[in-house]
Amino acid sequence: MKIVIAPDSFKESLSADKCARTIKAGFLSVFPQAECLCLPVADGGEGTVEALVAATGGTLIHQQVIGPSGKPVAAFYGRSGDGKTAFIEMAAASGLMLVADAERNPLLTTSYGTGELIGHALDAGIRHIILGIGGSATVDGGMGMAQALGARFVDDEGRSLGFGGGGLTRLAKIDLSGLDTRLADCLIEVACDVDNPLTGPRGAAAVFAPQKGADAEMVGVLEQGLQNYARVVHMCTGQDIDQLAGSGAAGGMGAAARIFLHATLKPGIEIVITALRLEEALQGADLVITGEGRMDAQTSGGKAPLGVARMAKKHQVAVIGIAGVLGDGVEDLHQHGFDALFSILPALAPLPEVLASGEQNLYRCARNIASTIKLSQGSGV
Repeated sequence: MKIVIAPDSFKESLSADKCARTIKAGFLSVFPQAECLCLPVADGGEGTVEALVAATGGTLIHQQVIGPSGKPVAAFYGRSGDGKTAFIEMAAASGLMLVADAERNPLLTTSYGTGELIGHALDAGIRHIILGIGGSATVDGGMGMAQALGARFVDDEGRSLGFGGGGLTRLAKIDLSGLDTRLADCLIEVACDVDNPLTGPRGAAAVFAPQKGADAEMVGVLEQGLQNYARVVHMCTGQDIDQLAGSGAAGGMGAAARIFLHATLKPGIEIVITALRLEEALQGADLVITGEGRMDAQTSGGKAPLGVARMAKKHQVAVIGIAGVLGDGVEDLHQHGFDALFSILPALAPLPEVLASGEQNLYRCARNIASTIKLSQGSGV
């Protein structure tokens, strides 16, 4: 029996890699001769780097960068086992969790550290970068990232703008003469799971800024700044980013990735599935097991387990989903490739207890599923 085990993380409880190894242990306790291939997945948000590093036999690279508040932070990125690809999470360098609640102000926060990680990867000779842009603290249009890579953003008197989206209202010109020339030789893929434009009622300021600490007045300033940003980008590059699908992702990082990195924006799980060579791994598989902390109606909106299930069904491989909680609308997933769905919770318990016992409960659930399969084969337990 060949089993492909490709779960996302159970957030605040188990990493995707730990989930995969725990499920494997549960199945091997019943089917000791089974071939279990662990391919932990993610959809471009937090945990993507760890998943890709684990699956490719890569390494984590630790690097100090300028954090979202302008202070040094300890960040990281991943390098694939063959040394050819870098995996970068915006959240690791410019993430909301790096900013204390009282200090969250997207007028001031910067994406500069994300640019530093990209620069560090370029210094290491890497020319293929997978960039996840979920979990950011910024609405600076990706200006900070571009500044770290040599671009200059200046006002009408030629003075360089500082950090933060608040300065975009004063932007008059973008000077790309100093932009790192190595970017032109790179393949950069951005994991982007939203199609929001840069400005307007569905834009970066209106939709995402309140999540990052902005009040109504700040949202207005940021919207004006992003409108001006789009105008100046068009004037300097001839490219129209204002209503480009995905340009508003991560506070405008989607726009910056297209303009300054010449990147391709794709659904995160598509990028991860390709990087992990999931389709190749499915050859000859009898079963796929995937899942995440909570599976419900939102899972069918494009989360990691859905991408795994769809790819498995393309190859007519049975799919089992495992989750901490099965929420409202989970039954709809049967229409998207899932053959069976299981919750790992044996009983109701306080959330801290549930999170702490995640590994034990996941092992038991995996073992019980394996035992049920063995019973169906008519060979007993």
